[in-house]
Amino acid sequence: MLIGIDLGTSSCKVIAVSQTGEVVAKQSRDYPVHNLRPGWAEQDPADWWRATDEAIAAVTASLPERGREVVGIGLCGQMHGLTALDSNGQPLRHAILWNDQRAAAECDWITERAGGLDELIRMTRNRMLPGFTAPKIIWFRDNEPELFTRMAHVLNPKDYLRLKMTGNHVTDVSDASGTGLFDVAERTWSDELLELLDIDRGLLPDAVESIDATGALLPELARRWNIPEGVQVYGGGGDAVIQTTAMGLIDPGPVGFTIGTAGIVAGGAASCPNIPSGRVQVSCGNGPGRWHVMGVSLSAGGAFQWLRDALAPVTTADPVSFEKLVALAKDVEPGAEGLLFLPYLLGERSPNLAPEASASWIGLTPMHHLGHFSRSVLEGVLLNMREILEVCRQAGLECDRVVASGGATSETLWLQMLADVLGRETVTVTGATEGGAYGAALATGVGVGYWGSLDEAVSGVSIERTFTPDTGSTRVYDSVFARHRALYEGLRPLYATADA
Repeated sequence: MLIGIDLGTSSCKVIAVSQTGEVVAKQSRDYPVHNLRPGWAEQDPADWWRATDEAIAAVTASLPERGREVVGIGLCGQMHGLTALDSNGQPLRHAILWNDQRAAAECDWITERAGGLDELIRMTRNRMLPGFTAPKIIWFRDNEPELFTRMAHVLNPKDYLRLKMTGNHVTDVSDASGTGLFDVAERTWSDELLELLDIDRGLLPDAVESIDATGALLPELARRWNIPEGVQVYGGGGDAVIQTTAMGLIDPGPVGFTIGTAGIVAGGAASCPNIPSGRVQVSCGNGPGRWHVMGVSLSAGGAFQWLRDALAPVTTADPVSFEKLVALAKDVEPGAEGLLFLPYLLGERSPNLAPEASASWIGLTPMHHLGHFSRSVLEGVLLNMREILEVCRQAGLECDRVVASGGATSETLWLQMLADVLGRETVTVTGATEGGAYGAALATGVGVGYWGSLDEAVSGVSIERTFTPDTGSTRVYDSVFARHRALYEGLRPLYATADA
C-alpha cells in the first residue's frame, strides 16, 4: 500500500493507493490562510503538521492491516512557499505562500542583478515571479533582518512535512524548479544566480528526483501511525507538476487543465524548452529526463468561491451555495449577454505577469442579474485559461487532447464550458480527482518497485467522461475571446496608477 499526501492551500489530503492503482482510503483536514494585508497570504506550518498527522492517522486506521501494509510515502504540496527555519528546524515566522504578491519589487531587483531577463532565463529557464521563493527570501532579508540572520534552512511547504517525518532537508526537482533559484535544464541549483544574489547555498535543501527515496520515517511516527519502521518517504513533487502526472500527462501531446483555487494549463516535454518571453513556467518533470511546461492563473475556482462568499452576508435567510450559482449560470446563454469578467483577484501570473492587476466586470447593464454574474465569472476564468493555452502553444506545447481535473470539475457545467471555450473535446480521467496526492503515490510506486517506470505507472490512467464542444457555443466564445484578450491591454494603464 502506498500513501500519497497533498499539502494544499486550504487542506491536507491523504490517500492510500493499492498496487493496482486503486484509491482505497482517503482523509483530509483543513487549515486557515492568514491575509494580514492586501496581497499577502501566509500559513502556520504547525497547522500543516497537525492536519497531516491527523489525516495520516485516520487513513492508516481504516486500512485492513491498520497501516502495517504501507510500503512507501509520497509527498506533494503547494509550490513556491517560503518556510524559514532556524538551526533547530523551528519556523521563524508564518510561511509566505505561492499566491502572496508582496515581493514584486524584489523580482525587478533580482532580474537586474542577474543581468536582465535574458540572462535570468539562461540561468533558470524562468523569469522571476512574485510567487516564487527567491523574491520572498530577498524580501525577508530586507524587511525582517533580525529573523533573517537566524535562518538556517529554507524549505517549500511539502518539504517541511518531510523534515518532520525524516529529519532530512530534501526537496525534489519539480518543486525546486518553482523557487526561481534552480537551473531547470541541468536539474540542479544555479550556483551562478545564488552567488549574484548573495544567497548561501547551505540554506537550500538537496534536490532529488521525484521517484527517489529521501529518508526513513522516524520511529516515533511509525509507531504512532502503525507503519512499519524503515518505510521510506519519497521525493514527490510540486502540486502543479505532479497533478499533471496524476492525469497521465508526462509526454508531449495532451494538455491538462486543472481548475482548483488557481487555474493551471500544463503539459509534458521531452527536452527542456527555452522560452525567451518567460510568459509560461518551465519545470523539471516527475520522471528523470522529462520536463513540464505550464501557465498559472492565480484565480480560477477561487474566483467562483469569492463570488459565493461575497454574497453570503446578504443571503443569510437563503444562503447562496455553489449549486445555486451553477443553476443560475446554466439559465444564461453563452457570452453572458455581453458581461465580461477579468479574474485578476490576486493580480496575475499568466497569461500576463501583472501582480498589480485587479479583477473587473465590463459591459454591465440593467438587464444583467445574478445569473449573468455567475456565468461571467465561470467564462472569465476559462477564457483566461484559453489565453494561457495560446501562450503555451506559441512556446511549443502541443495540444492534441484536453484533460481536465481539479475540484471545480466535479460540476459538469465547468467541463462542458471548457470544451466549448476551447473548441476541443475534453475528458476527465481516473486518478485526476485525487490530484497531486495520487501523482505522489504513483511516483512512490515507481520508487518502491510496484512499477518499473513512470510510463508504466501512468498507463493505468483511463478516460472516465468525455465532453464534446457545442459548435454554436464555440462560435460565440471565439467572438467573446477576442474582446476578453483586449481587456488587459485596455485596463493596464489603470493598474499602473491605482495607488497614485
